[in-house]
Amino acid sequence: MAFFQKLKDRLFKSSSKIDDGIDRILEEAPAAGADAAPAEEVAAPSIAARLLGGEKARVLDDAMLESLEDLLITADMGVETALKLTSSMAEGRFGRRIGATELKQALAAEIAAVLEPVSRPMPIYSKRPQVVLVVGVNGSGKTTTIGKLASQFSAANKKVVIAACDTFRAAAVEQLQIWGQRAGVPVLTAAQGTDPASLAFDAMVRAEADGADLLLIDTAGRLQNREDLMQELAKIVRVIRKRDPEAPHNTLLVLDATTGQNALTQVDIFRKIADVSGLVMTKLDGTAKGGVLVALADRFGLPIHAIGVGEAIEDLAPFDPDEFSRALTGL
Repeated sequence: MAFFQKLKDRLFKSSSKIDDGIDRILEEAPAAGADAAPAEEVAAPSIAARLLGGEKARVLDDAMLESLEDLLITADMGVETALKLTSSMAEGRFGRRIGATELKQALAAEIAAVLEPVSRPMPIYSKRPQVVLVVGVNGSGKTTTIGKLASQFSAANKKVVIAACDTFRAAAVEQLQIWGQRAGVPVLTAAQGTDPASLAFDAMVRAEADGADLLLIDTAGRLQNREDLMQELAKIVRVIRKRDPEAPHNTLLVLDATTGQNALTQVDIFRKIADVSGLVMTKLDGTAKGGVLVALADRFGLPIHAIGVGEAIEDLAPFDPDEFSRALTGL
């Protein structure tokens, strides 16, 4: 619960965007013409305001739905998801006056309904070692996420090995070594420029010999439009499958929430190269684009295993759709 209080506190850019946007929509005068609210509805705000505790209210009409769609699109939920959400919200409410609280609660409920099917922790299998390949673009928070996962699994009495297969960036290796020391987890490294696939293979051999429960493989951050880098990732997958045809048993794609709709493109491409099995979303505390998580769930249906809102180990937590939806809508 403490994490989601922090989520509510830190998701202020997304939640305030939606919160303020809803207030503005409720203050808008209905457009004149066929879609305008009936005169008696417009003329009686004082009675409705008393019934709604004095909060802003407005008749839910076509113009208001269009404004809501625009708001959700600017919060990075995408056109299709925004249309789906507003259509569902309109059912049973269209043509009647609705206040801010009811509107936010309705939106939160619809968002939670989209997110609920994808809210699943990373599965743990009896296979030893369970190979977890972690992928993502540069700067997504991939290395930090691996360190946090290693610490959390180690604390849960799992024997963990980390393979630092970002052999081109010394800082990534050093970062993993620091996390490894904190968690008491061995970090396997190689000389800078070593073939990452070769190190991944050697790490599997070592993890098997050590009787490890989990092998977490860090990979170099790569741009999804760099064909050579993406093929290098495909090579890692091919090589570790020579040791275990079922590996990797999990492929986690770490996404940076600040990239907004670009996250959709990343999922599409990484899924083709590395058969992504689940998502981790980081940096939700630093963006007004938290709605992209809803768009991802709606479009791909991939499990969302965890979300991050900071640098501390406890700032990576299992994904809770109800708490996230309430935080996102400012409730």
